[in-house]
Amino acid sequence: MAGVRSDYDRVLKQRNTLLKSAALARRHGGRTLDLSTLDVWDQHLARAGAELLARRLDLIGALQPLADKAYEQLAPGGGPVALEYRPSAPGEAHTREDLYEQLMGALAEARKQEIERGVTLVGPHRDDLLLKLGQLPAKGYASHGESWSYALALRLASYDLLRAEGNEPVLVLDDVFAELDARRRERLAELVAPGEQVLVTAAVDDDVPHVLAGTRFAVAEGTVERV
Repeated sequence: MAGVRSDYDRVLKQRNTLLKSAALARRHGGRTLDLSTLDVWDQHLARAGAELLARRLDLIGALQPLADKAYEQLAPGGGPVALEYRPSAPGEAHTREDLYEQLMGALAEARKQEIERGVTLVGPHRDDLLLKLGQLPAKGYASHGESWSYALALRLASYDLLRAEGNEPVLVLDDVFAELDARRRERLAELVAPGEQVLVTAAVDDDVPHVLAGTRFAVAEGTVERV
């Protein structure tokens, strides 16, 4: 995924440079630049964007059931959760070739506005991810506890996905128990206790359930002591 994103960012930077030059030329004296190379950059952007978009959709598809399961374990009956991808180039395409054509069409439609503004307005860099809890967006509707449960469900889903791929990642929970009620603390602790490597931080020792009976260290005034 990182390599795909790097390729896309490189093409996007080159295309934005061309668009910015065209916009500046129009603003200063009404000059126009030769934009014949823009068609080439459109193709490169759409090809790299289609690959990045396909990878993102695959990842969301893999995370969705894991996140829903984790949320149900943390907050029974509080879901379901849904991850809804919002592309800047709307459409129903799923294959890489169809995604490429979808992006090419959106770029053609946005070209005039892009030249005026000097920036690429279509592509994965303009996409968004809507997190839904039940039928409503989590942002603005979820309570404090629900928001933290959602964030933890995504963290646990990512952790489970990496483990399913044969990795054994370190699960880091940085002062999260303080944000949960006692019931959710216990459920989270039971879920992560079997993990091979779990790193937990807490300002208050009692916030961490005793089921997480690993090695503990106290950090105070610049010193670290095993307790």
